[in-house]
Amino acid sequence: MTTATVLDATALNRATLARQHLLVRADLSVTEAVAHLCGMQAQEPQEPFLGLWSRLARFEPGALNAALSGREVVRTHLMRRTVHLVTAEDALAWRARHDAMLRQRAVGAYRRELDGIDLDELAAAGRAVMSDGRARTMAELVARVEDRWPGRPRRALGELLVAGLVPMAQLPPRGLWRSTAGVRNLPLAAWLGRDVEPLPADAADPVGQRLVRRYLAAYGPAATADLRAWCGLAGLPAAVKAVRGELVSFRDTRGRELLDLPDAPRPDADTPAPVRFLPAFDNAVLGYRDRGRIIDEAHLGLSVAGHRVVLVDGRVSATWTVRGERLRVSPLRPLSPAEREAVHAESRELAAFLDAEAEDVPAG
Repeated sequence: MTTATVLDATALNRATLARQHLLVRADLSVTEAVAHLCGMQAQEPQEPFLGLWSRLARFEPGALNAALSGREVVRTHLMRRTVHLVTAEDALAWRARHDAMLRQRAVGAYRRELDGIDLDELAAAGRAVMSDGRARTMAELVARVEDRWPGRPRRALGELLVAGLVPMAQLPPRGLWRSTAGVRNLPLAAWLGRDVEPLPADAADPVGQRLVRRYLAAYGPAATADLRAWCGLAGLPAAVKAVRGELVSFRDTRGRELLDLPDAPRPDADTPAPVRFLPAFDNAVLGYRDRGRIIDEAHLGLSVAGHRVVLVDGRVSATWTVRGERLRVSPLRPLSPAEREAVHAESRELAAFLDAEAEDVPAG
């Protein structure tokens, strides 16, 4: 029996950085980058601009604005029931595979408030209201259906409709550069001019197979638990089984099996990693069950609390904020003089992008 190669945290870190275009900025279009990353978490509307700035050569905010307004990319609830920025093609191809998870999580958040409601009836009512092609806020949608379920919390009805039952797009100007527009919803099919692709009746889960391959291309090597943590789906066992023959296998230092595409980049562990500034809720951190490849256990809470972080030597080593047009870095560990200078140099570049001024970086 062949013993699987063991990859330590540094080797996994460099693989993640390479897949995420955080070793070298990529010469890709916005749509190509969003597709490669399998979407970008986007409940904070401005954060994808920051994530793309750190990943793409010569990124301009207008390019993402154009992709959103041109319906090449779309904001929608998808992985983990969070708002993601995904390509139109992926939104339509993946949504049906996520339907059960989205419904389950929406119901789980408001189980007591929604007890006794026929979910199919509520979904039909929501679709009927939206069939006139008008974009609506969640409150406007709920106002049109709530008389059929009197006394139910409006927030619960609305969240279930827009995040669980009816595939919706959040329309621009929501998500445009420096826009503070509220959320207006329109069914995905109406906004994109194409129906959501139906889920194939195939036990081998072909949509899941595509998700497995795409996830590994952007996040691998990874365990099936990491895949599940990223998408929120229940492990995709049939899909993983179907594609296993295409994959290579490794082990981490805890003995977990890690799967990967055979030709995907796995740089040497001593590959230099430049300083990178990440937005809040970036999937380079959140896209794993075991996040030890990129963030220390003591700082795990930062990854779910909406802190923007700085990677130094590939690991979360500081947080950053912009307040009053000043960009401030707060180290999480002592930084060497060379590290401080590298962080400050990158902070000056980011500050220029944000029309801000970079403060000096403390030693930590």
